[in-house]
Amino acid sequence: MTEWEKAQAGYLYDANFDPEIVQKRTRCADLCYEFNHCKPSDTQVQQRLLHQIFGEIKGDIIVTAPFYCDYGFNISVGSNFYTNHNCTILDAAKVEIGDSVFLAPNCVISTAGHATDPLQRSQGLEFAKPIRIGNHVWIGANVSVLPGVTIGDNTIIGAGSVVNRDIPSGVVAAGNPCRVIRNITEEDKHKYPVFSSQD
Repeated sequence: MTEWEKAQAGYLYDANFDPEIVQKRTRCADLCYEFNHCKPSDTQVQQRLLHQIFGEIKGDIIVTAPFYCDYGFNISVGSNFYTNHNCTILDAAKVEIGDSVFLAPNCVISTAGHATDPLQRSQGLEFAKPIRIGNHVWIGANVSVLPGVTIGDNTIIGAGSVVNRDIPSGVVAAGNPCRVIRNITEEDKHKYPVFSSQD
């Protein structure tokens, strides 16, 4: 079993010294470098590079530079995906993001973790657990989503949260560690004023 296969199967693996893994990360780093140095108006070049970086793109997406990821091909994003500045996705395991997911600035989505044992850690051993984010999710600024987490559909994660456990669908959740605060209800449709030409 290769080190990459170990990572995908959930075993500790050599993330730092295995040549195949280093080569995969270097390829992605070069593509992210190109993307991050595009002029903001070069949208066609940006889209071409994003299709080279991500494993799957299911529709129109907007990624605001700078953007960073480890491998890229382990990430799938749905349509109407948007991330603001300075998003980092560490995709040693699969990252699956649904439709209409919005990420505010400075979000980190990390499937990667280091070994707890100090000797294993110093040998460069890491683990990776997949992350799944459902449809119509809004993640606030400076949120960290940690390995193995699933976030359900239609959920909001408040700014500054550390998401270290699964969060269900249809809720507002926030904090460190992130916890459910309340359900999203029909009343939320009337929380903010909506302009109407009939007024």
